Amino acid sequence: MEEFSKELLFAQTLEKVRQIAKSQGNYINENQVRAEFSGLDLSDGQLQMVFEYLAKYGIVDENVGTEEGAFTEESMGGQEGQGKDESLELQTYFDELAALPVYEKEELEAESAAAMAGDAKAQEHLMESLLKDVADIAKLYVGQGVLLEDLIGEGNMALAIGLQNIGSQGGDAALKSFSEIQGLMAKKVMDAMEAYVRENAANEKVDQKAAERVNLVADKARELAEELRRKVTPEELAQEAGLNIQVIQDAIRMSGYKIQDIEMAAGK
Repeated sequence: MEEFSKELLFAQTLEKVRQIAKSQGNYINENQVRAEFSGLDLSDGQLQMVFEYLAKYGIVDENVGTEEGAFTEESMGGQEGQGKDESLELQTYFDELAALPVYEKEELEAESAAAMAGDAKAQEHLMESLLKDVADIAKLYVGQGVLLEDLIGEGNMALAIGLQNIGSQGGDAALKSFSEIQGLMAKKVMDAMEAYVRENAANEKVDQKAAERVNLVADKARELAEELRRKVTPEELAQEAGLNIQVIQDAIRMSGYKIQDIEMAAGK
């Protein structure tokens, strides 16, 4: 139960880090990440996985270890126009999977016993053997509004954490074979992917509502600006269009202060 609570706290902390990054223009520096995870007593390997996960989404410097290592989405190339590059990277990843060593059943059973005893090298070998399962599972969730590479990233993170924790969890201690470990890891991977799909759907709803609010305010501002033949202030828009001033201010902020028919305050 204690280890389960630690996993839950890890997931909650990772989500908190992502939200902090989102509030800072989709970036976060190394020191902030370390501070958020300081209470979890992560190993250097676990913390490095966190940085690699964040770097994949362009919200932390991929060259972690420098004091001011911070990446913005723009410096990573952003999300737009990456389709061809992402497809190429995905194919390269699948090629790398195909090149991973293949272990015989007897080897996997021996590696499983060693991994349960805490052997890091054995856990790495199990990771190599199960990465293909992650890619196969990810394909089951394609078509639900998320990218295959993102699903694979979520699954790989869940797999790595799961393998590092086997043998230390009460429920996992009863595992006796590679097939049992494989089944447990598949469940952890699927749970992670399903959570990611749900989170993405929830974020899309929030984004859609935000876009609708911005469009409403922009439309009302354009109508009033055309009538007055000049830009309008938020206060004028609130009075003439019957909109709440807070709704208008929120929309202005969400648009990045780019609603062209609204006169922005000095400094905006």
